[in-house]
Amino acid sequence: MAAGDGHGENSSYFDGWKAYDMNPFHPQDNRGGVIQMGLAENQLSLDLIEEWSKAHPEASICTAEGASQFKRIANFQDYHGLPEFRQAMAQFMGQVRGWKARFDPDRVVMSGGATGAQETLAFCLANPGEAFLVPTPYYPGFDRDCCWRSGVKLLPIECHSSNDFRITREAVVAAYEGARSSGVRVKGILITNPSNPLGTTADRATLAMLATFATEHRVHLICDEIYAGSVFAKPEYVSIAEVIEHDAPGADRDLIHIAYSLSKDFGLPGFRVGIVYSYNDAVVACARKMSSFGLVSSQTQLFLAKMLGDEEFMSRFLRESARRLAARHELFTSGLREVGIGCLGGNAGLFSWMDLRGMLREKTAEAELELWRVIIRKVKLNVSPGTSFHCGEPGWFRVCHANMDDETMGVALSRIRDFVRQHQQQKAKAQRWAARSHLHLSLQRHGPMASQYHALSSPMAALLSPQSPLVHAAS
Repeated sequence: MAAGDGHGENSSYFDGWKAYDMNPFHPQDNRGGVIQMGLAENQLSLDLIEEWSKAHPEASICTAEGASQFKRIANFQDYHGLPEFRQAMAQFMGQVRGWKARFDPDRVVMSGGATGAQETLAFCLANPGEAFLVPTPYYPGFDRDCCWRSGVKLLPIECHSSNDFRITREAVVAAYEGARSSGVRVKGILITNPSNPLGTTADRATLAMLATFATEHRVHLICDEIYAGSVFAKPEYVSIAEVIEHDAPGADRDLIHIAYSLSKDFGLPGFRVGIVYSYNDAVVACARKMSSFGLVSSQTQLFLAKMLGDEEFMSRFLRESARRLAARHELFTSGLREVGIGCLGGNAGLFSWMDLRGMLREKTAEAELELWRVIIRKVKLNVSPGTSFHCGEPGWFRVCHANMDDETMGVALSRIRDFVRQHQQQKAKAQRWAARSHLHLSLQRHGPMASQYHALSSPMAALLSPQSPLVHAAS
């Protein structure tokens, strides 16, 4: 199993990372390198956490101020987690959701990042061969997290750009009935809210519909809320925890589960802090036993207990992080608008869902990957093609823009704009050739120049064929 391809590394999503690793951009040492825009990291507000850690040396057992805690923390190994960590995490989960839902620290289960949280839930909720329904497009890592070792399947709920990829009941029903007709047992629905890769938030009515559907059909609803603290514009974020308290009172809470992590909102993926929060006692008990395989270090728990418990700092951090994310999102999307490139309207996350459908040679997955290879190799930007997110409409790309400084952002935008302008010029040139070809064909059929044109028509047709270097350049 470990040696097989189930981990999912053999995909364009991860291939882009490899291209970056082989030739990483550096503002001084390698300005011609690949800029990493395929990794959803939040580096915009790390300075705030650094400042807090310097002001609170007692949060580390390796300082004079925290050394009195050394023996207790260094010897702690209870997989339930430090009581103060679970209390602070429950408090923060309520705070980041605007205090509109309350969380019980006894339901907080640790895991090794959101990856560990998703795999734990897959093992708890389904058997090999059973399935979760997932709205498209969705995070490519789910194929690894939910399926690799558990044997669970992911089946698409097809969403479309015509309604901004919103989840509809009709699409959910179609996916559910399609699975049943194929003999596959559906055990759950998995969503990300805010969405990765769309950068949008689910509205209250959609979440209530999903909770109701889950109750009616006795399937689980897993909400990955890893970007809950990265909402930077209206509409305000709505958590499934709030919905089941106020908007879907008839929903069976035993079927509702939340996955969370501090990797995205705080930019701390190296801390490996993931959370399973379930309203189901049996799932909590099972997940806690499984957490033995992915515990969070006790020093990390101590640090986070103190930081997350600092309500005033957390409030300031969330405000400032939202402000910086909004500014970066506007800088990026407005830069694209200058050359006529649009993005799906987003209000959350660390990325934008960029629309390059107009630059495709044809509307196929192959043409999308063709364009993506040009962007990687020639433009030197690692962006992620929509096909790697199981998007059924070729031409969409996820572009991360919170994982770099302002200077690198400026270089990335300049490269994109130059590439688009080149494409527009080549396309205009190809259209002029096509217009001339049409004129000459008319002369060939009707005019006195027919014999002279006959000698030119074959090379002209070859030049404008799909295999032509000019047409490929234009694409």
